[in-house]
Amino acid sequence: MENKIRHVLGISGGKDSAALAIYLKDKYPQLNIEYYFCDTGKELDETYMLIKNLEVYIGKTITRLEAGKYSHEPPFDHFLKLYGGYLPSSNSRWCTRKLKLEPFERFVGDDPVISYVGIRGDEDREGYISKKPNIQSIFPFRKNIWSEDVINKALKNDNILVLANLYEKHVDKAMTKRVLEIVNEPISSNFPQTDKLNTLLDLGINVFNKVVFDFLKTIQYPLSYVNDFLLLDNEDILVRDDIFRILRESGVGVPKYYEKVEFEINGKKGEYARSRSGCFFCFFQQKIEWVWLYEQHPDKFKMAMEYEKDGYSWIQNERLKDIIKPERKRQIKEEQLKHAARNINKKSPYLLDILDEAEGEGCAACFI
Repeated sequence: MENKIRHVLGISGGKDSAALAIYLKDKYPQLNIEYYFCDTGKELDETYMLIKNLEVYIGKTITRLEAGKYSHEPPFDHFLKLYGGYLPSSNSRWCTRKLKLEPFERFVGDDPVISYVGIRGDEDREGYISKKPNIQSIFPFRKNIWSEDVINKALKNDNILVLANLYEKHVDKAMTKRVLEIVNEPISSNFPQTDKLNTLLDLGINVFNKVVFDFLKTIQYPLSYVNDFLLLDNEDILVRDDIFRILRESGVGVPKYYEKVEFEINGKKGEYARSRSGCFFCFFQQKIEWVWLYEQHPDKFKMAMEYEKDGYSWIQNERLKDIIKPERKRQIKEEQLKHAARNINKKSPYLLDILDEAEGEGCAACFI
């Protein structure tokens, strides 16, 4: 079974998944990882350039997955027609399901799979977790590499005795008493699961990983069938700055749409950029990003406008043709300046990673 387990990593064209591919290639060259890219046919040129650069660096072909493979139209257009021209939105994310998740799950089939996900150590979200029992997600950039479903089972109050026995096997004797105090304390309103998890991680990441790995032998997950796992001793926690450093130092480079562009409004200078990869007309974009698209890629903006018909629009209660009116553009840029001023002393970047906040099972949730 161990030889049949597949290791996969989805490349979105975004910074995090690209950096993860580089990171795993450099640190764990023994892993035989399959790389894939779900192509919607509506990406910016910089996305395809990143894919090419990555292929050179990792020395492997990144498999292109396309929905509606036998259609004569780009995948997005094919499914847009099937949905009667109904544009995807945060409430109806058919694009995620049809263009990303379904092609991915067809790609892995029923094989036992370890899926590496590039959610960073400075993000507070889980991302997409497949409901298929043969797919197990691992998060190498985080302090906790395990998915929420695994943690829920491992830290369940019913499993306290099992966990305690496993800790006694792995923990240093000097730490045994303190660790068992935490393990034996039931999860409650006064001691929520997140507190228990973080305390155990603080007491030893690699020990926690080995305990969870052994616990997996009692339930059915792909890692239940292997004798060892290289990432058990990994204690790296990578944040946003690390991602950009990896991309630059590797020579793969940062996609141009992440680089800030200066603009001026009312004598004041500001900056804008794109916060993520993905379709150029993604409905999760902030309005300042739509302005960026109009001014930096007018041809793509025009194409996005052409999709707005029959009462459907990318932005709730506002159409793209109205966003680019001079007064409205000025207003959006002024709001961006105010937003930047409010966040100037904060650690968070001036432009939010939209899907970092909004995703539950999104297009970049398992491919960021």
